[in-house]
Amino acid sequence: MLAKIQAIRGMNDILPEQTPVWQYVESTVRQVLGQYGYQEIRMPVVEHTELFKRSIGEVTDIVEKEMYTFEDRNGDSLTLRPEGTAGCVRASEEHGLLFNQTRRLWYTGAMFRHERPQKGRYRQFHQIGVECFGMAGPDIDAELLILTARLWKALGLADHARLEINSIGTSASRKVYREALVQYLEQFREQLDEDSKRRLSTNPLRILDSKDPATRDILRGAPSLDDYLDDESRQHYDQLKAMLDAAGVPYTENPALVRGLDYYGKTVFEWITESLGAQGTICAGGRYDGLVEQLGGKSTVAVGFAMGLERLILLLETLGLVPDHVNNQADVYVTAMGEQAVVPAMALAETLRNELPGAMVVSHCGGGSFKSQMKKADRSGARYAIILGENEIAQGTVGLKPLRDDEPQQDVAQAELAGVLAGLL
Repeated sequence: MLAKIQAIRGMNDILPEQTPVWQYVESTVRQVLGQYGYQEIRMPVVEHTELFKRSIGEVTDIVEKEMYTFEDRNGDSLTLRPEGTAGCVRASEEHGLLFNQTRRLWYTGAMFRHERPQKGRYRQFHQIGVECFGMAGPDIDAELLILTARLWKALGLADHARLEINSIGTSASRKVYREALVQYLEQFREQLDEDSKRRLSTNPLRILDSKDPATRDILRGAPSLDDYLDDESRQHYDQLKAMLDAAGVPYTENPALVRGLDYYGKTVFEWITESLGAQGTICAGGRYDGLVEQLGGKSTVAVGFAMGLERLILLLETLGLVPDHVNNQADVYVTAMGEQAVVPAMALAETLRNELPGAMVVSHCGGGSFKSQMKKADRSGARYAIILGENEIAQGTVGLKPLRDDEPQQDVAQAELAGVLAGLL
């Protein structure tokens, strides 16, 4: 007997019992983004490797350790996308979407990173990303944070997500700060954790969000990024805070907040929850004004964020915030008792779908006894079973049997069935 083939570790199936909550979250996000005028874009999951090396940075953990990269039959180096921003920029520039115009875009789909799978973090994971192009002011930064706060309210998560913000300035001001930070940390090189030692010569700003206790102690005496902010970035940041205050969106300033990708500048932010045990980020982003030009396009300001669907859904399920109506259960289950009833039962089910377009009507297929059909009707989760046999056909009626309470079965004329069900459902 051949061995069974299983899914790749960290790449999970989303089963029929799980998909309703995914659809609920995705539809809620789609509705909120639609209110603000955002348009959906869909990009391929495979891109040229160079796209991510140039955008994310060759000395980041993602490019060095986590990307799924391979050569195709033509010898080209291709990569399964580890994030969506670079592909969105590539697609927008390639198709002329950014030429002398502003854009509000969003996308959803699978991303891929080869890291150790754990709860809420997988090798194939799903993100919703939002990207805005051509708007330089802090107003669009504020809009992104305000619409995200609206999304948390829509999902019932307003009390379980808090916002942290920071400004990391322009590339020029970060360069000056980076030199000061490295000069300070070099004194303590031997006391730093191994990741921080490596980042000291590659990406020293990432040391600021180290979780190692000894490194955290050393960082308490480090120069502050805020002291090196340029005037333009400081003004942008102050205006952003004023807009959030006016909109009633609470936030915490975190001077140690940096993003792990090289293309960020000025505004950076994270939405964080403590409701999953350890602190977890459920949405993060910031400005990346130089990325379009970095990828060969005309200089275009931009800002965006991404949220992980697995972690968001885990949060909703952990807190019991998935609404009762989010399920994959039938409303009505139509049975056919005897061969003479199969064709009329199928026709009856179609009539019900026409007259009750919001209802889920499941037709029994595959034959079986009365007992076996009723068992399947019950397992479907349906509220009502429709029983159609030779006697019912002859009388022009059906048996309407409640499956979720102790109400008695009743006979209903076929012509009146849709109206009766409309009142009950």
